[in-house]
Amino acid sequence: MSKLDETHKMPIFQKAEQIFKLTEGLVHTIPLDNDFLQETIVRFMLENAMIIPAKIAGAEGGDLYDRRMENAVIIRKAARELYVQAGSLRYEEGITDLDYIDLLRNTIEEFRLLFIDWVASFDNWNYIKDNWGLFNPPGVKVEDKDSNDDISFDSNDLFENDDDE
Repeated sequence: MSKLDETHKMPIFQKAEQIFKLTEGLVHTIPLDNDFLQETIVRFMLENAMIIPAKIAGAEGGDLYDRRMENAVIIRKAARELYVQAGSLRYEEGITDLDYIDLLRNTIEEFRLLFIDWVASFDNWNYIKDNWGLFNPPGVKVEDKDSNDDISFDSNDLFENDDDE
């Protein structure tokens, strides 16, 4: 089974896909003649709903703590915005399917609980130090010595040609 297949079977990814499908359904209930909602809320909701599963796949593919945390922040932001955007539809004229809004928001809440466990499963020891200091594992500071500094590297070694000897 490929890494992508494994990712698609994860409960958090499946819940993200469910959020996307619910978002698609909800935006289809928004009146087409409401240009403002069509050009703003619909676009932003679909964008946020698409980001979530894509960033889960990216985090799983990268596997480094700092990269996973960076993706987790983007996922959190997208999910929170989607939650608020869906809720704001309650106050728009022409939106009648309030149960759909509640269903999406409840699904995002279920996703949040899965998200907490998913982030807690990240391997703190599999990281590259973030010199910006934002996505380092607990206990790692920007001022700490980077273990990669001890690795000698000469770019000329990459380009040596046996014909030159």
